[in-house]
Amino acid sequence: MFWRLLWKLLRGSRGRLAVAILALVSGAMVISALLNLELDVERKLTQEFRMLGANLVISPAQDGQTQMPGAASSALMNEKDVLPAIQNLNDPAVVGAAPFLYIVERAGKIPVVVAGTKLEELPKLEPAWKIEGQWTPAPVDQPPAVVGRNVARQLHLSLGSQLPLAYLDRGSEFNVAGILDAGGAEDNQIFVDLAQAQKLAGLPGQIGLVQLSVTGTPKIIADYAARLAASLPSCDVRPIRQVTQAEGELLNRIRLLIVAMVVLILVLTALCVLATMAALAMERREDVGLMKALGGSISRVVGLFMAEVGVLGAAGGIIGTILGLALSHWMGQRVFGAAISPRWEIFPLTIALMIAVALAGALPLRLLGKVKPAVIFRGE
Repeated sequence: MFWRLLWKLLRGSRGRLAVAILALVSGAMVISALLNLELDVERKLTQEFRMLGANLVISPAQDGQTQMPGAASSALMNEKDVLPAIQNLNDPAVVGAAPFLYIVERAGKIPVVVAGTKLEELPKLEPAWKIEGQWTPAPVDQPPAVVGRNVARQLHLSLGSQLPLAYLDRGSEFNVAGILDAGGAEDNQIFVDLAQAQKLAGLPGQIGLVQLSVTGTPKIIADYAARLAASLPSCDVRPIRQVTQAEGELLNRIRLLIVAMVVLILVLTALCVLATMAALAMERREDVGLMKALGGSISRVVGLFMAEVGVLGAAGGIIGTILGLALSHWMGQRVFGAAISPRWEIFPLTIALMIAVALAGALPLRLLGKVKPAVIFRGE
């Protein structure tokens, strides 16, 4: 009998209940999309911040500054001491790692800054850089060089041009394999293979610094930096604060915004259900009076109406969660350019929230337990 009465109640007030379930579906849809976004925003945000380039630097411990050639060799580092330490940690969070040796050479009569590095690591380290040509072309007679766009304009270089470089009494000729558009100081530099720069500078095995791109939260980056510093006591290992702090602050703000939005939507949904149920309670006073006159207990009457609201909350939560996953997929494509992975743990959480909101909004129906049959039958 209980389930038959429940079915009759659901069918008998389809108009008003449709308003309540619409509010519950809308709230569940937005909440599930926001919760799904909150669970995946850390991964997406770290991916976006990796587009900004390196966020960890290893430099000599003396003063933490990279020295240009001509400085004492103590201001440099031995690559055989530094690079194996990075490889030994074998941390999957490290996206790219590139050593650098900066020297000032002459291209003809013009002094230029040459950065010796591992060219194949630069696309991993700086994915936002644009290049015309290739970082690592097919082998040619001359070693490859990637020149910044300003240098290429100043020296009238194009792809395939020959680029002679000289340092003191040493010189070498390079083939322009790519023209770099970085949008920064790198546009005024020339990038060559690290071994070639070391040979020109007469500094075999020496590097000035190592830049790393480490994915993860600021805590993950700091933990990795601490482990790397323990492996390299003679070096200075430090995160680039502008990147890591901005990432952490932005992530905290986004999460605070998501939590605030979820709470606000829950309150608005509860108020909408409250208004609908208040009108419904006025319509059902006679039904309640008849049930109590026939011997129905207050707990049974109130439980019947609470079950009705609970069914609405569960139905709204299920439908809204499915729509919310689709909404989060669309949000990921529009904001991050990649779909947000669906988190199935969102289903029970959102459904539980919608049932709780529906029961909270059904407060007027609880007052029906105080209805007196005699008063109702007298038409008062």
